[in-house]
Amino acid sequence: MAAVLQPHAAPQSASPVLLVRDLRVSYTSGKEILKGISFDVGPEEFVAIIGPSGAGKSPLIRCVNRLVEPSGGQVAFNGVDLLPLDEGAMRRQRRNIGMIFQEFNLIDRLSVIDNVLTGRLGYMGNLRSLFRAYGKSDIADAVRLLDRVGLIDHMDKRADALSGGQRQRVGIARALIQAPKLLLVDEPTSALDPKISREVMGMIRGIAREFQVPVLCNIHDVDLALEFCDRIIGLQEGIKKFDGPPAQIDKAVLADIYAMEVL
Repeated sequence: MAAVLQPHAAPQSASPVLLVRDLRVSYTSGKEILKGISFDVGPEEFVAIIGPSGAGKSPLIRCVNRLVEPSGGQVAFNGVDLLPLDEGAMRRQRRNIGMIFQEFNLIDRLSVIDNVLTGRLGYMGNLRSLFRAYGKSDIADAVRLLDRVGLIDHMDKRADALSGGQRQRVGIARALIQAPKLLLVDEPTSALDPKISREVMGMIRGIAREFQVPVLCNIHDVDLALEFCDRIIGLQEGIKKFDGPPAQIDKAVLADIYAMEVL
Protein backbone atom coordinates (compact mmCIF):
# COMPACT_ATOMS: atom_id res chain seq x y z
CA MET A 1 0.00 0.00 0.00
CA ALA A 2 1.30 3.44 -0.84
CA ALA A 3 2.11 5.33 2.33
CA VAL A 4 0.82 8.62 1.00
CA LEU A 5 -1.30 9.51 3.99
CA GLN A 6 1.38 9.18 6.64
CA PRO A 7 3.86 11.99 7.27
CA HIS A 8 7.38 11.11 6.25
CA ALA A 9 9.75 10.23 9.06
CA ALA A 10 11.88 13.13 10.20
CA PRO A 11 15.10 13.35 8.19
CA GLN A 12 18.13 11.83 9.88
CA SER A 13 20.55 14.43 8.55
CA ALA A 14 20.62 17.92 7.12
CA SER A 15 21.95 16.74 3.76
CA PRO A 16 20.26 18.54 0.85
CA VAL A 17 17.37 16.71 -0.78
CA LEU A 18 18.15 18.60 -3.98
CA LEU A 19 21.55 19.87 -5.05
CA VAL A 20 21.91 22.02 -8.19
CA ARG A 21 25.32 23.10 -9.43
CA ASP A 22 26.24 25.35 -12.38
CA LEU A 23 22.95 24.51 -14.15
CA ARG A 24 22.78 25.68 -17.73
CA VAL A 25 20.00 25.52 -20.32
CA SER A 26 20.24 26.73 -23.91
CA TYR A 27 17.81 27.16 -26.77
CA THR A 28 18.60 25.22 -29.94
CA SER A 29 19.81 28.56 -31.30
CA GLY A 30 22.53 28.51 -28.63
CA LYS A 31 21.13 31.34 -26.52
CA GLU A 32 21.40 30.50 -22.81
CA ILE A 33 18.24 30.54 -20.68
CA LEU A 34 19.98 29.55 -17.43
CA LYS A 35 23.54 30.69 -16.90
CA GLY A 36 25.20 28.63 -14.19
CA ILE A 37 22.58 28.43 -11.42
CA SER A 38 23.59 26.78 -8.11
CA PHE A 39 21.56 26.17 -4.96
CA ASP A 40 20.45 23.44 -2.50
CA VAL A 41 17.04 22.55 -1.10
CA GLY A 42 17.16 21.06 2.37
CA PRO A 43 14.69 18.74 4.12
CA GLU A 44 11.31 20.45 4.67
CA GLU A 45 12.40 23.73 3.05
CA PHE A 46 9.84 25.66 1.03
CA VAL A 47 11.82 27.56 -1.59
CA ALA A 48 10.28 30.07 -4.00
CA ILE A 49 11.80 31.11 -7.32
CA ILE A 50 10.78 34.62 -8.36
CA GLY A 51 11.75 36.88 -11.23
CA PRO A 52 10.39 38.65 -14.31
CA SER A 53 8.92 36.86 -17.30
CA GLY A 54 11.68 35.17 -19.28
CA ALA A 55 14.03 34.98 -16.28
CA GLY A 56 14.21 31.17 -16.52
CA LYS A 57 11.97 30.23 -13.58
CA SER A 58 9.93 27.50 -15.30
CA PRO A 59 12.91 25.92 -17.13
CA LEU A 60 14.73 25.76 -13.80
CA ILE A 61 11.90 23.85 -12.14
CA ARG A 62 11.52 21.53 -15.11
CA CYS A 63 15.23 20.74 -15.27
CA VAL A 64 14.94 18.96 -11.92
CA ASN A 65 12.74 16.19 -13.33
CA ARG A 66 14.20 16.64 -16.82
CA LEU A 67 11.04 17.82 -18.53
CA VAL A 68 13.60 20.32 -19.80
CA GLU A 69 17.02 18.89 -20.60
CA PRO A 70 19.93 20.93 -19.20
CA SER A 71 22.87 21.68 -21.44
CA GLY A 72 25.30 21.51 -18.53
CA GLY A 73 25.74 21.32 -14.77
CA GLN A 74 24.56 18.89 -12.12
CA VAL A 75 21.19 18.07 -10.56
CA ALA A 76 21.39 15.59 -7.67
CA PHE A 77 18.27 14.27 -5.93
CA ASN A 78 18.88 12.46 -2.65
CA GLY A 79 22.47 11.91 -3.73
CA VAL A 80 21.66 10.61 -7.23
CA ASP A 81 22.96 12.63 -10.19
CA LEU A 82 19.92 12.81 -12.47
CA LEU A 83 21.40 14.16 -15.67
CA PRO A 84 23.31 11.03 -16.81
CA LEU A 85 20.34 8.71 -16.19
CA ASP A 86 18.69 6.88 -19.08
CA GLU A 87 14.94 7.12 -19.63
CA GLY A 88 14.06 4.08 -17.49
CA ALA A 89 16.19 5.15 -14.55
CA MET A 90 14.86 8.71 -14.74
CA ARG A 91 11.29 7.41 -14.76
CA ARG A 92 12.01 5.58 -11.52
CA GLN A 93 13.41 8.76 -9.95
CA ARG A 94 10.32 10.72 -10.99
CA ARG A 95 8.20 8.46 -8.77
CA ASN A 96 9.65 10.36 -5.81
CA ILE A 97 9.31 13.83 -7.37
CA GLY A 98 5.75 15.14 -7.35
CA MET A 99 4.83 18.02 -9.65
CA ILE A 100 2.01 20.55 -9.52
CA PHE A 101 1.54 22.25 -12.89
CA GLN A 102 0.52 25.77 -13.87
CA GLU A 103 -2.15 24.55 -16.31
CA PHE A 104 -3.16 21.64 -14.04
CA ASN A 105 -2.35 18.95 -16.70
CA LEU A 106 -5.54 17.03 -15.98
CA ILE A 107 -7.24 14.63 -18.39
CA ASP A 108 -10.56 16.40 -18.89
CA ARG A 109 -12.57 13.35 -19.93
CA LEU A 110 -11.55 11.40 -16.82
CA SER A 111 -13.19 11.69 -13.42
CA VAL A 112 -11.55 13.57 -10.58
CA ILE A 113 -10.54 10.37 -8.78
CA ASP A 114 -9.14 8.82 -11.96
CA ASN A 115 -7.00 11.94 -12.48
CA VAL A 116 -5.63 11.58 -8.95
CA LEU A 117 -4.90 7.90 -9.54
CA THR A 118 -2.76 8.69 -12.60
CA GLY A 119 -0.14 9.68 -10.04
CA ARG A 120 0.31 5.95 -9.34
CA LEU A 121 0.99 4.93 -12.95
CA GLY A 122 4.74 5.16 -12.46
CA TYR A 123 4.55 2.37 -9.88
CA MET A 124 2.61 -0.03 -12.11
CA GLY A 125 3.70 -2.47 -14.79
CA ASN A 126 3.02 -1.71 -18.45
CA LEU A 127 -0.08 -3.89 -18.71
CA ARG A 128 -1.66 -2.59 -15.51
CA SER A 129 -0.83 0.98 -16.56
CA LEU A 130 -2.47 0.45 -19.95
CA PHE A 131 -5.74 -0.65 -18.38
CA ARG A 132 -5.42 1.61 -15.31
CA ALA A 133 -5.82 -1.44 -13.08
CA TYR A 134 -5.38 0.35 -9.78
CA GLY A 135 -5.22 -1.59 -6.54
CA LYS A 136 -7.75 -1.18 -3.73
CA SER A 137 -5.17 0.53 -1.53
CA ASP A 138 -4.44 3.12 -4.25
CA ILE A 139 -8.16 3.85 -4.62
CA ALA A 140 -8.56 4.18 -0.86
CA ASP A 141 -5.60 6.58 -0.74
CA ALA A 142 -7.07 8.66 -3.58
CA VAL A 143 -10.36 8.97 -1.71
CA ARG A 144 -8.61 10.08 1.48
CA LEU A 145 -6.50 12.61 -0.40
CA LEU A 146 -9.55 14.06 -2.13
CA ASP A 147 -11.10 14.47 1.29
CA ARG A 148 -7.88 16.18 2.46
CA VAL A 149 -8.06 18.77 -0.36
CA GLY A 150 -11.80 19.31 0.04
CA LEU A 151 -13.03 17.53 -3.10
CA ILE A 152 -14.59 14.36 -1.72
CA ASP A 153 -18.01 15.43 -3.04
CA HIS A 154 -16.60 15.93 -6.55
CA MET A 155 -14.67 12.66 -6.95
CA ASP A 156 -16.93 11.25 -9.69
CA LYS A 157 -17.22 14.46 -11.71
CA ARG A 158 -15.32 14.91 -14.96
CA ALA A 159 -12.27 17.10 -14.49
CA ASP A 160 -13.52 19.63 -17.04
CA ALA A 161 -16.57 20.32 -14.84
CA LEU A 162 -14.42 21.87 -12.09
CA SER A 163 -13.38 25.45 -11.42
CA GLY A 164 -9.75 26.49 -11.73
CA GLY A 165 -9.16 26.31 -7.99
CA GLN A 166 -10.74 22.87 -7.80
CA ARG A 167 -8.63 21.65 -10.73
CA GLN A 168 -5.49 22.77 -8.96
CA ARG A 169 -6.56 20.85 -5.85
CA VAL A 170 -6.88 17.73 -8.00
CA GLY A 171 -3.32 18.39 -9.15
CA ILE A 172 -2.16 18.64 -5.55
CA ALA A 173 -3.81 15.32 -4.65
CA ARG A 174 -2.32 13.67 -7.75
CA ALA A 175 1.18 14.80 -6.72
CA LEU A 176 0.67 13.58 -3.16
CA ILE A 177 -0.47 10.10 -4.12
CA GLN A 178 3.07 9.50 -5.40
CA ALA A 179 4.30 9.78 -1.78
CA PRO A 180 6.93 12.24 -3.06
CA LYS A 181 10.20 13.11 -1.39
CA LEU A 182 10.23 16.46 -3.25
CA LEU A 183 7.45 18.65 -4.65
CA LEU A 184 8.02 20.80 -7.72
CA VAL A 185 5.39 23.52 -8.10
CA ASP A 186 5.28 25.42 -11.40
CA GLU A 187 3.29 28.69 -11.23
CA PRO A 188 0.42 27.18 -9.23
CA THR A 189 -1.62 30.40 -8.99
CA SER A 190 -1.15 32.16 -12.34
CA ALA A 191 -4.60 31.08 -13.61
CA LEU A 192 -6.40 31.80 -10.32
CA ASP A 193 -7.92 34.90 -8.74
CA PRO A 194 -6.21 36.41 -5.67
CA LYS A 195 -8.49 34.81 -3.07
CA ILE A 196 -8.20 31.32 -4.54
CA SER A 197 -4.45 31.83 -5.09
CA ARG A 198 -3.93 32.44 -1.39
CA GLU A 199 -6.05 29.40 -0.50
CA VAL A 200 -4.07 27.17 -2.87
CA MET A 201 -0.71 28.41 -1.59
CA GLY A 202 -1.89 27.93 1.99
CA MET A 203 -2.92 24.37 1.17
CA ILE A 204 0.43 23.57 -0.46
CA ARG A 205 2.26 25.09 2.50
CA GLY A 206 0.15 23.13 5.00
CA ILE A 207 0.53 19.85 3.14
CA ALA A 208 4.29 20.33 2.81
CA ARG A 209 4.55 20.72 6.58
CA GLU A 210 2.17 17.85 7.28
CA PHE A 211 4.06 15.39 5.10
CA GLN A 212 7.48 16.95 5.72
CA VAL A 213 8.12 17.33 1.99
CA PRO A 214 10.49 20.01 0.68
CA VAL A 215 9.08 22.26 -2.04
CA LEU A 216 10.65 24.14 -4.93
CA CYS A 217 8.05 26.57 -6.25
CA ASN A 218 8.22 28.87 -9.26
CA ILE A 219 5.78 31.72 -8.58
CA HIS A 220 5.05 35.05 -10.25
CA ASP A 221 3.32 36.64 -7.23
CA VAL A 222 6.00 38.12 -4.98
CA ASP A 223 3.60 38.77 -2.10
CA LEU A 224 2.56 35.10 -1.99
CA ALA A 225 6.19 34.02 -2.11
CA LEU A 226 7.02 36.28 0.83
CA GLU A 227 4.00 35.07 2.82
CA PHE A 228 4.28 31.32 2.37
CA CYS A 229 7.91 30.44 1.58
CA ASP A 230 10.95 29.97 3.81
CA ARG A 231 13.50 31.07 1.25
CA ILE A 232 13.53 33.11 -1.95
CA ILE A 233 15.70 32.65 -5.03
CA GLY A 234 15.54 35.61 -7.40
CA LEU A 235 16.39 35.16 -11.09
CA GLN A 236 16.99 37.75 -13.79
CA GLU A 237 17.89 36.75 -17.35
CA GLY A 238 19.03 33.31 -16.22
CA ILE A 239 21.31 34.58 -13.45
CA LYS A 240 20.73 34.13 -9.72
CA LYS A 241 20.46 37.60 -8.23
CA PHE A 242 19.29 36.72 -4.71
CA ASP A 243 19.12 33.73 -2.39
CA GLY A 244 17.93 34.24 1.15
CA PRO A 245 15.02 34.47 3.59
CA PRO A 246 11.95 36.62 2.86
CA ALA A 247 12.97 39.02 5.66
CA GLN A 248 15.94 40.12 3.52
CA ILE A 249 13.75 41.08 0.56
CA ASP A 250 13.34 44.85 0.35
CA LYS A 251 12.65 47.37 -2.42
CA ALA A 252 16.30 47.49 -3.44
CA VAL A 253 16.50 43.71 -3.79
CA LEU A 254 13.27 43.60 -5.82
CA ALA A 255 14.49 46.43 -8.02
CA ASP A 256 17.66 44.45 -8.71
CA ILE A 257 15.72 41.26 -9.55
CA TYR A 258 13.02 42.90 -11.66
CA ALA A 259 15.05 45.81 -13.09
CA MET A 260 12.60 47.97 -15.07
CA GLU A 261 9.66 45.57 -14.91
CA VAL A 262 6.66 46.93 -13.01
CA LEU A 263 5.65 44.56 -10.20
